[in-house]
Amino acid sequence: MGKQWEPERRSWLRGAPPPGWVRVLPAALLGGVCAATLASPDPLDIGFLLGAIPPLAVLSYGPAATAVLGALVVTVLVVPAFRLDDPGSADLLTVAFVSALSVVVSFVRSRRDAQLVTERAVAEAAQRAVVPPLPERVGPVRCVGLYRAAQRGTLVGGDFFDVRQGPHGVRAVMGDVQGHGLAAVATVASLLGAFREAVLDEPDPESVAARLDRRLMVDSADVAHAELFATAVLLDFAADARAVRIVVCGHPPPVLLRQGRAVELEVAAGVPLGLGLADSGRPTGLTVPLRRGDRLFLASDGVSEARGASGVFYPLTERLTGFPDLEPAVLVERVWRDLLVHCGTAVDDVTMLVLSPA
Repeated sequence: MGKQWEPERRSWLRGAPPPGWVRVLPAALLGGVCAATLASPDPLDIGFLLGAIPPLAVLSYGPAATAVLGALVVTVLVVPAFRLDDPGSADLLTVAFVSALSVVVSFVRSRRDAQLVTERAVAEAAQRAVVPPLPERVGPVRCVGLYRAAQRGTLVGGDFFDVRQGPHGVRAVMGDVQGHGLAAVATVASLLGAFREAVLDEPDPESVAARLDRRLMVDSADVAHAELFATAVLLDFAADARAVRIVVCGHPPPVLLRQGRAVELEVAAGVPLGLGLADSGRPTGLTVPLRRGDRLFLASDGVSEARGASGVFYPLTERLTGFPDLEPAVLVERVWRDLLVHCGTAVDDVTMLVLSPA
């Protein structure tokens, strides 16, 4: 399984369609008032409930349906059989005004909802174009990814990853740019574009890192007072995926899952991208042999630096040891749920990537 996009779980108060009971409520309230007044031998002073029907209709219906419900409310108030037209039971003029105002509000809400739906569709298309879903397999490497942006309403933020095949083999990248949310998307797009070009040109992952570093430095030079930087880890797989060379630039190193054990690989930590690798020296990579069944688990600092209520960091390696035999797609979901149990809510972008020889 490739990259897993999870649609944002929005409540109806945050843009999702209202639940069925909200749509039924205006008609149910109108029918209930009518039934109660007809069934009662004595007049009931419940006409005030009808005044709530037009505003409730605004939550679910367009202006035409709201106008119909408002007209029905006024009709019920003036029909003698319902005995709701006595002075003091209901103010007919007030209800009529509220009904008319509700129609106007419903019209404005409908137009605004339509605009928001269009804007959200465009934003999602743009974000998916920046970080498209991963395929289940790239050459001899199987891929599973999970991304959860910290900023609500977005699909991508400051984290990124990609797996590409080129003339020099399969290469993967995971990174975290300065900042998060939509403000970081432009930097993510720039880095991913540079990575996809470098996969085709550069002979080793150290050179790919230098290419990304140069991209950020050029982008910073074009913006006054910009201090763009990013942490990243790059992987370069052998042709048969039985070995991988890893370069770390200020990012948490991968964890090797092998035979029920989880070991964080000791890769020399280079400086983050955008700070000038040419001046500080190219990062030193580490070549790791891989066996059938091995998995490399990569996570952003949104995972490793997530704190619980007591201030304790999420023990990623320890938790991975407790999930030894899970399929990669199940593993990332299990870690995500376990992370939420540990810290309650994610305050930073959370990214996970599992790579394994096919």
